[in-house]
Amino acid sequence: MAQSPTVSASQTVQRTLDRVLAGAVLGVADGYSLMAAEGPDLAAVIAAAGQLNGSARPHRRVTYSRKVFIPLTNLCRDRCGYCTFVKAPGQPGAHTMTPDEVLAVAHEGARLGCKEVLFSLGDHPEWRHLEMRETLHTLGYESTPAYVAAMSEMVLRETGLLPHTNCGVLDEGEMRAIAAHNASMGIMLENVSPRLLERGGPHFGTESKAPDLRLRTLSLAGELGVAMTSGILIGIGETSGERVESLLAIREQHARYGNIQEVIIQNFRAKARTRMRAAHEPSTVDMLRTLAVARLLLGPDMNIQAPPNLNVDGCQAYLLAGINDWGGISPLTKDFINPEAPWPQVSRLRELTAEAGYQLRERLALYPEYATSLQWPLPPAVARRVAELANEDGLVKQELEQW
Repeated sequence: MAQSPTVSASQTVQRTLDRVLAGAVLGVADGYSLMAAEGPDLAAVIAAAGQLNGSARPHRRVTYSRKVFIPLTNLCRDRCGYCTFVKAPGQPGAHTMTPDEVLAVAHEGARLGCKEVLFSLGDHPEWRHLEMRETLHTLGYESTPAYVAAMSEMVLRETGLLPHTNCGVLDEGEMRAIAAHNASMGIMLENVSPRLLERGGPHFGTESKAPDLRLRTLSLAGELGVAMTSGILIGIGETSGERVESLLAIREQHARYGNIQEVIIQNFRAKARTRMRAAHEPSTVDMLRTLAVARLLLGPDMNIQAPPNLNVDGCQAYLLAGINDWGGISPLTKDFINPEAPWPQVSRLRELTAEAGYQLRERLALYPEYATSLQWPLPPAVARRVAELANEDGLVKQELEQW
């Protein structure tokens, strides 16, 4: 039997940790118990998560992706209670990028050594705004997803950056068109609780955040063989039990299709001029608890990421709770979703990672195990570019890494 970390925990928690370290798959009741851990129990949970992560990664590598962030449009059909990214037509800052603007940013990102272009945008803004329909018509496209697909193809062809697109809920035709030019795609589950859609909740009036729609998009991606990023957003009013249920919904998706390449645990940040401007942000301890439980529920092989820019002072401790990826870091563009939180310099991130006993390595928009797997065939142009950038273990060739 695997040895548990040498931390004094209660018998109930210790038995659960012994089971998971011996290879057991934990259930919902286990998750509830671990998420409620405090004091010595919480210390044991965090230590076990770090040990479980280490069992799958004895090389002690932590990865990141050097990217450029392209906010194709900040118009959206929805209005989340915590979002400052989305604008209304005519509002200061409302903008849909032209192809020339997209290409200019992508070229500069490539010059600075980026390998990924992250397209982020509102969900089907043309369904809500006549102005977006007119913009799309002027550009020559019938829908926002069609425009995303075209921009993905253009950037890949003209700059060699590998596209990764987050654009919300998609149907089969939309996903096929975008996936044809993307290395991977993403949609945050955020939470499976329909309660958060009720009046006064963070997702009130936000149709695309319905959990069944987001899970359906993940399933569609699995059926089409598209590697996906998903994750949960914590601190928006969910219960600890709802965090567990959300993580298990992602685990079930991955067990069925094998297409979840990473799970992000993202902490809510309160922003002025939003409905949730006075809401409390999760503490570092709360993040550590959730990260550790995510590792224990999702298993040693899942890639678990937490954004370092959303907790600059406390993010280093995440490495002790079982994460193995920092996500995308840009030398050029800000985090348009959280503009108040600048990216750390890669050199600083490398120092933080090394101080905790890990080596920082650059990956592509596609995680190594998907980049090298014959079970996940890529579109020809994407596959060619992946082969040019990646070494035999699927990471960025060291001579191409930016130090």
